[in-house]
Order: sequence, then C-alpha cells, then structure tokens
Amino acid sequence: MSRPAPSRRAFLTGLTSLTLTLAACGANSRGAASASGTPSAGGTLYVLSSDTDVNWDPARSQSLAVTSLGLVHRRLTTWELSPGGEPRVVPDLATDTGTVSADGLTWTYTLKEGLVLSDGTPITSAHVKHGLERSFAPALSGGLGYHKTLLAGTSGYTGPYEGAHLDSVATPDERTVVLTLARPYGDWPWIVSTPAFAPVPEGDDPATYTRNPLASGPYVVSEYKQGVSVTLKRNEHWSTATDTVRLGLPDTVVFSLGQDEDTVSQRLIADSGDDRHAFSAQLLTASKLAQVSADPSASARLATSDPGPLLYLAVNTERVTDPDVRRAIAYAVDKAAVQQALGGELGAGVATTYITPGIPGREEYDLYPRDTTRATSLLAGKQLPELVLLTQNNEARLAVAQAVQQALSEVGLTVRLDPQSSDAYSQRATQGDGSSYDLAVVSWNPDYPSANANIQPLYASSEIGGGGYNVSRYSDAEVDQLIAEATAEPDAVEAGRKWAALDRRIAQDVPAVPLVNRRNSFLRGSQVAGFFVNPFPAYPDYLVVGVGA
Repeated sequence: MSRPAPSRRAFLTGLTSLTLTLAACGANSRGAASASGTPSAGGTLYVLSSDTDVNWDPARSQSLAVTSLGLVHRRLTTWELSPGGEPRVVPDLATDTGTVSADGLTWTYTLKEGLVLSDGTPITSAHVKHGLERSFAPALSGGLGYHKTLLAGTSGYTGPYEGAHLDSVATPDERTVVLTLARPYGDWPWIVSTPAFAPVPEGDDPATYTRNPLASGPYVVSEYKQGVSVTLKRNEHWSTATDTVRLGLPDTVVFSLGQDEDTVSQRLIADSGDDRHAFSAQLLTASKLAQVSADPSASARLATSDPGPLLYLAVNTERVTDPDVRRAIAYAVDKAAVQQALGGELGAGVATTYITPGIPGREEYDLYPRDTTRATSLLAGKQLPELVLLTQNNEARLAVAQAVQQALSEVGLTVRLDPQSSDAYSQRATQGDGSSYDLAVVSWNPDYPSANANIQPLYASSEIGGGGYNVSRYSDAEVDQLIAEATAEPDAVEAGRKWAALDRRIAQDVPAVPLVNRRNSFLRGSQVAGFFVNPFPAYPDYLVVGVGA
C-alpha cells in the first residue's frame, strides 16, 4: 500500500520529551479519578511544557483529537474517551462517522446545523474542502498525512493557492462533503479525525495562520508569545449543543512553554499558587516518578497509564538476513533488564506483541520468552560481525540500549552502541539506505486506535526509507497482501482478527523484538479535575479537564 505521510510524533514518543501535540486518553487506579472532585466551569488551566512552540495550523499539526489542537479546531469526526474504556470514533462536525458506498470508495458526510467559526461565519462544506486541500501545499508540510495517499487523484497535487482543486473532495451543497478514496480503507472514520479535516476559510495566509487561526472549538488563540506562552480564551460562537465531546470548562487555558522538566516536576510536587491549577505535558522521568510515589500528597495527584506505547528493538533484515540469528536475538534479549532501566514496573510492562495494549482486537502471545540456551544453540557455528545498535542519545534510550547490549553479549554477540541526536537518529532510521545500523531502539505510539496504525507503518514494504517507519526494512510479499486485505476490511471486528493474525505472522520472521510497553505518568495540581490516562494512547485528555477553586 502507498505510504501515508510519516508521523514523526508517533515515531519519537515514549522516551524523549513529549510535545503538546500528543494525544491522550484514559485512566488508571492511581490518580485517574480527580481528587479535587468533578470538574466545573470557570478559572484558568495551565499546561506546563518544555516545548518552545505549539503549531495551531491544522495542516501542519500532528496533534491527535484530544490534545492541544482539539481545544481550538474540530474535525469531521473525533474521539470519545472514558476512564478505563477503549476510545471510540464519534461524529464531530459531521452528523455521523460517515456513510460508505458499497464498493468502499466513497464516504459521505453531512455537517451538523448551527456550526459557526469564531468570527461568526457559518461553517460550510467549502471550509472543510479548503482546509483539506491546503494540507497538500508544500509550505504547510509536516502534519499527519494519511489522507494524502488515501484520497483519489492526489498525485502531484500541491494545494489550492494557485486555483487547483481535488475532484475527490466534492461539496454538492453547503452541508455535504463527499470524499472519494483510491482504495477501500476500513479505518477511514479515524482518518477524518486528524487535523487536516478541520474547517479553514479561503483567504488564509499560510505563513501566519498558525498564530491566529479561526476556531471551531471552544477556544481561540488570544495571545501568542514565541517560546514563552500561548493563551487561549473562550470562543463565544462555540456551543455544547453541537459538541458532545469537548467540555470547554476553563475560561482560559495557558500553555507555559520552555519549562525545565525537573523544575516543572518540583513545582507540581510543591503544589502552590497557580501550579495547583496546572498539569505537566511531559512524562515523569523514572527518578521523579520514584520521588512522587514516595510523597503521599503528590502520589494522590499522579495519573499513570496501564502499559501502552511500545518500545521495541528493530532488526535490520537487510543486514541481519539469517532468520535464526534474528530468533537468537529475540530469545537473548532481557526484557526485565530493559524494564528496570525505565524504572521497573512503575515505568513499563514487558511487551510480547507488536500491537499495543488498549487497541481493539489485540491478542496476547509470546513467541520468544527469554532462553539464552536456545539463543546460543541457534548461533552455534555462525561467524557474525559486530552489530551496530542505533539509538537516541538521551539517558533513557541509552540505558535501554545498554541493557540490550549486555544481554546479547551473554550469548556471544558483539554490539556497538551508536547514539545520535533525535534528528540524526530519525534521518538514519527513516531516510537513509539502512546501511549504517543492524539494530535500532524504536518507540511507537499509533496515531489512531487501530491495529492498522501499529502494523502497516512498521512492516509494509512501502514504508522502507523515504521517511517511512519500517526501520526493520522488512519486506514480505505475502505480508504486504495480508496488510492490504486487512486495511480494506470494513467490519471492525473482522479487521481486528486479521490484524491480530498478522501480528503473530510477522513475529515469526522476527523483524523486531517487542521490549516493553511504557506506563506513562503525569502529575497534576490539586485543583485540576477530570484528569485521567488510559493505555492508549497514554496521554491526558485535554478536552475534559477543568479546575477547582
């Protein structure tokens, strides 16, 4: 299948600092229910982040439906999250999640009545069409782009600014949007929950729209201080009558940017002043998590997901071509040591599957429990060169890489660590020819809650190089065909069965070794209510959070 535009967000999340664009859902027993009670309307909510910018242009954003961008922009569909429950795709601007034609190629959406932009202009199908078409403009690259290859007739299209338009995005009247796909895609209702499906009127300036976008959600960008803060104020034209997901509780939401992560943790532990009305957009590090867990007051304000985002060891199948060597690596890796490197059970759970927990249809299995005797036997008589292990050059990733290195050395494999900056790592892993590494530590969190988003981006042959995320450089014609069949399956339950079977089928070839599923932990102030974190995608849901007195 053709490659969707890559999601750098999904590829880099988990162990590095988390951006404000990341999505969230769920709850767990510790910190899931708000100690400050039921959220109420009013007040100011503070979001503390080490990021220095937030992109409010939907064409350039990788924000999922329930984080920062969802406060300002609505899409055709969105996510409905509940503590402890699986995410559901639900209507947002549209009256339903889409009506599909018998051949699976045409999806029709009807806009709700009474939708209005923040300048008072009624939202029409033309706004959705323009918002979608502008995402193809080269000047607005960088956002989630699954639709760019799924929509029909998009080859060579560069946006609407010179008068060109897509026939596959039709607007027969002011409330109807008809989308024609190049091939059936059962997860299409999830795709139209991505940022590019937000309404944008014609006449926008691509260079400046991120600073002052027209809002369809409960907030408008009121003040933007580069590298310092972004202040959101109420959108007086937004109404709960047409929006069943966003609560829009605080009067004001302030994103405090450029914050030192350790300082943020200490401030939230202290819980004084405005910090009582704040939460951190960053994961707690293992050391801070231990500190919080030892403090009864702070631990009551901790939200920790069940195991979710996947950290895995990619095996470059173009360089490690012997399946027995790959199986030996899988048997040799000490997942418990990796878990300890991330703070033990507080930080992660041992992983055995490629599909992440919390994804509908996932089936548990473990093909390669640790067995150093079996690993040694598989390697007997083989002359193997030094293996290069590519990793990001930060404390957590290096600790994981060292745990892998040690385990493989115990069965006679020589591994050299190659730590790189995030940008250099991404370039080598996704853009290069694969000649510079044999193994790579990779973190993956899907862009939407379907096993499709776990399997296709990581193991379809179309995703090798050119910005794709098949870091294992795995290519199997049978698997490609099975991926295409599962992708086209319109029945969610049957699609889940097909993806689960693919998970196990791919694992037999060992293009990757699942290491751990991260437990993401976030800390909030004592007056933040409605704060919870689920296994997928293991980040807070910004849309339902409120503050107390």
